[in-house]
Amino acid sequence: MRCPSCNSLDTQVKDSRPTEDSAVIRRRRVCIACNFRFTTFERVQLRELTVIKRNGRRVPFDRDKLVRSLQISLRKRPVDPERVEKMVSAIVRELESGGEAEVSSEAIGEIVMEHLRQLDDVAYVRFASVYRNFREAKDFETVLGELSGEDEARIATLRK
Repeated sequence: MRCPSCNSLDTQVKDSRPTEDSAVIRRRRVCIACNFRFTTFERVQLRELTVIKRNGRRVPFDRDKLVRSLQISLRKRPVDPERVEKMVSAIVRELESGGEAEVSSEAIGEIVMEHLRQLDDVAYVRFASVYRNFREAKDFETVLGELSGEDEARIATLRK
């Protein structure tokens, strides 16, 4: 592992431990050359995924980009970071186990929206507004109508 401080390849693992859900190994490392300490994370990757963008361009799937977009949607929302990490892992697992090496950005967006809808309504609307490229207020009204319709259906089911 290359040291982020001096770029030396001579680093040593000082401590390894699994995360709470045992899906990731957290490793504390120290650089032998400059004594800089840093943390790395190791997770299973079932397959290399390629994202097909709307313009037809193909780029490697980037888990960190997914995390950043979710963090923007969830900014100032009362959602535990551990729940976000579990959601990201579930989304990536769903994509990797889908059987395809290439996934459209639209398919990824829909999967993310499904998960966000279950996690936080405000974050869902924020993400949907960017993903679906909302242009006017009625676009928000449509999504909010979908959400309130789902809530009414859930309440009716509970009353039965």
